[in-house]
Amino acid sequence: MKRVATVIRLRPEKEQEYRELHATVWPDVLVALHRAHIGNYSIFLRDGLLFSYYEYTGDDLHTDLARLAEDETTQQWWQLTDPCQEPVTSAADGEWWAPMEEVFHDDGPR
Repeated sequence: MKRVATVIRLRPEKEQEYRELHATVWPDVLVALHRAHIGNYSIFLRDGLLFSYYEYTGDDLHTDLARLAEDETTQQWWQLTDPCQEPVTSAADGEWWAPMEEVFHDDGPR
C-alpha cells in the first residue's frame, strides 16, 4: 500500500460550490476511484488549501491514474471541480494537485 498526499488551492469564491459537490459525490466517481485501487480517500480544507490523502493498493499508480483520467464520469466531475481549484505556486508546469513529501509516519505500537 502506498500513501499519497497532494495539495491545491481552493478559489475562495468557489468554496461553497466545492463543499456542495463533495457533500453529494457521484457514486460512479467513487466506483472509478475504487477501480483505480484508490481507497481511504480524504480531502481536508484549511486557509484556502485543499489537502488530499489516499491509499493506493495497486501495482502501477501511473497507469491507474491515467485510466482514471480517461473515465468519462470522472472527466465530467472534474469539469465541475477544476474551476474551483488553482495549483499552488510551487506546482510544476502542468501539475494540478501537487504531490507532497511524507516526512513522518507511524503505524502505532509494534
